[in-house]
Amino acid sequence: MENKNIETATLAAGCFWCVEAVFDDLKGVESVESGYSGGHTENPTYREVCSETTGHAEVVQIKFNPNEISFKEVLQVFFTVHDPTTLNRQGNDIGSSYRSAIFYNSDEQKKTAEEVIKEVEAEAIYSDPIVTEVTAFDKFYIAEGYHQEYFTNNPNQPYCAAVVAPKVAKFRQKFVSRLKKSS
Repeated sequence: MENKNIETATLAAGCFWCVEAVFDDLKGVESVESGYSGGHTENPTYREVCSETTGHAEVVQIKFNPNEISFKEVLQVFFTVHDPTTLNRQGNDIGSSYRSAIFYNSDEQKKTAEEVIKEVEAEAIYSDPIVTEVTAFDKFYIAEGYHQEYFTNNPNQPYCAAVVAPKVAKFRQKFVSRLKKSS
């Protein structure tokens, strides 16, 4: 078996169901787990995070093979599948747990994140400034089991049908050449 040098990206872009569903389809991504980062409460529950008392954001922790996809490419997808200009909000999901954030794992990831933000701002894709926080990674707490692969397991759930499915479709259309398989 080939020894792969796997890297980790920890990203917050609103509801983790949406973000997990997108990155699950991306070539070079080995695994995606939904969870919580960026707060002060040890082992938070979903209910606690939603209460806005823990300081955590809903995040996905992405394990990827840098020989197949770079951290920069991961971030390019990240900035396409959410609105990085809304502070503590993605659509109707409101609160600091839905903030846009990159929790970097190395100085190189921090530098890359800052460069990509500058590139996205220079492209003037968004009329408002990017508010994505770039913060050192501290801890990741995996979300409850029912949150893992939520969209895959619940595609007809109303939130998934109305919010997740359109984001996944937009991603698949824009990044068709980067998909793991035909979708």
